[in-house]
Amino acid sequence: MALLIRTHYALARESIRQNRTRSFLTCLGIAVGVASIILIMSLAGSINNIITSQVKSMGADLVVVRPAKHTDTVSNIVEGLTSSNQYLTSNLTLADAKAIAALNEVTAASPIASMVVTLSSEDKLVPSATVVGTTAELVKIQNLKLKSGVFLSDNVKNAAVVGRDLALKLFGTSQEAVGKTFTMMEHKFIVVGMLEEIEDPINFNNVDFDSAMLVSAEYLQELGITFQVQQIDVKAKTTSVVPELVQEMKSMLASEKSGDMNFSVLSGDDISHPAGGLLEIVSGMLTLVAGVSLLVGGIGVMNIMLVSVAERTREIGIRKAVGASGMNILMQFLFEALILTMAGGILGLILGYVLAFLISVVTPFAPFVNWCIILVAVGTSLLIGLIFGMYPAIKAAKKNPIESLRYYR
Repeated sequence: MALLIRTHYALARESIRQNRTRSFLTCLGIAVGVASIILIMSLAGSINNIITSQVKSMGADLVVVRPAKHTDTVSNIVEGLTSSNQYLTSNLTLADAKAIAALNEVTAASPIASMVVTLSSEDKLVPSATVVGTTAELVKIQNLKLKSGVFLSDNVKNAAVVGRDLALKLFGTSQEAVGKTFTMMEHKFIVVGMLEEIEDPINFNNVDFDSAMLVSAEYLQELGITFQVQQIDVKAKTTSVVPELVQEMKSMLASEKSGDMNFSVLSGDDISHPAGGLLEIVSGMLTLVAGVSLLVGGIGVMNIMLVSVAERTREIGIRKAVGASGMNILMQFLFEALILTMAGGILGLILGYVLAFLISVVTPFAPFVNWCIILVAVGTSLLIGLIFGMYPAIKAAKKNPIESLRYYR
């Protein structure tokens, strides 16, 4: 058996060597499809790792409350995962955050109410700025560090804390914006603090703090500005009380809302699951699109193998005349197809990670290397070789040896 495999490999290698250009182009067709899938899976894994690592860095005492639709249909699940639709139906309020903060096992609780509004300073205008309504407790929960100034406090209601990128757009400086004023919805605010650069546009809060302005949610409510509480971040006193705290928060919120359970209380790895779920859906759809190029590459393999069978008809006749069985011929050509697709798969794996590395140079998405991704590349290549190499191999195996011996190129 080992000798037969070595013989098939030697014959396949010789055939590929004699048609190098044709074989390379065939491999390239497979490589493009595999590279596309590898790139998508690598980026998806990288984004998921970023969110997961952020949650872990906060500690196991972090609990998050989010609005949620408890539905079963795929369309409603997708709708619930998309932040815009989800937050429009949020039933969370500032009163919920206060009630949670009053629980015995809670160290701090802070709401996250993000909205996009127009901000203006003395000489600049930012038409689409992210403003986050929150409380002073947020700094106790999040890894937010101040570059200068102070954080939000109850002493100055119209106080604001600005991120580096937004400060540059609104005030023309990323160094010192403390003391500067700006206008939002005809109301004046004063900057009391500047955040240090965080560089985490993707996080479990769905807020890029570098490009955001933090203001008091209670003051926004006093001004009559409409907003939705999209999330409540909670810090427990100890890790051990988190399971009991989660149940206590669920019961309390359900009671406060007269049994309305359109919310989720999450802890640990579950905090990143909503974003991960949406990411899986998007990456799955993109993978299907990339699979089309693999299908085209597979058709290319079948086409080339059919050409190879036609060109080697006399060789097939000679092999059968000296005792080769139909199965030997089938395995010979199937082995050749598998080598072509495997070579294309390995080339695609390398190309996919090279592209992922190049993307990581200009984005925060580091290439995600996982055995599952490598197995997908290898498995997909083998599957394409088997599917699209089988018909040419069967056609070669069924050739009549006498008719084949009469064939001349």
